[in-house]
Amino acid sequence: MSGPKNLKDLFVHTLKDVYYAEQQLVKAIPKMEELAADASLKKGFKAHHKQTQNHVKRLEKVFGLVDVKPSGEKCDGIDGIIKEAETVMKEVNDEKTRDAAIIAAAQAAEHYEIARYGALVSWAERLGLEEAKNILRDTLAEEKDEDSKLTRLAEDKLNAKAKA
Repeated sequence: MSGPKNLKDLFVHTLKDVYYAEQQLVKAIPKMEELAADASLKKGFKAHHKQTQNHVKRLEKVFGLVDVKPSGEKCDGIDGIIKEAETVMKEVNDEKTRDAAIIAAAQAAEHYEIARYGALVSWAERLGLEEAKNILRDTLAEEKDEDSKLTRLAEDKLNAKAKA
């Protein structure tokens, strides 16, 4: 398959990319929750897992709005972030230090998603896809909020507990 020829093609390509990413995160988040030691971190992952499942459903709606069958396109970016997270989580034995590592890994995924959703919102606006833009903007806001929650949890609590 050749690359995107125009902005709509790029929009659909990136939509498939983030759809794949969200599906991979639906699988990865429960593993992070399981390995987390801190109760508030576990609770946050449980809530974000439900939210991520909702993000997949929203993306499916956006696919419908552009008359494209929902499908993911393998994304080396998110695969690398998840693989690195799994490696670090296995290698860090101290549970408090592992919590700090888990937050950093989760934020890497959030930042990836924020970048993707930010582009999609902008492109949807340019393409006149108002409903798609609003759906994607809602998800972008949730991803930014999740990143802020993780930052506060790390800075206010978990980083200080990690072995220095």
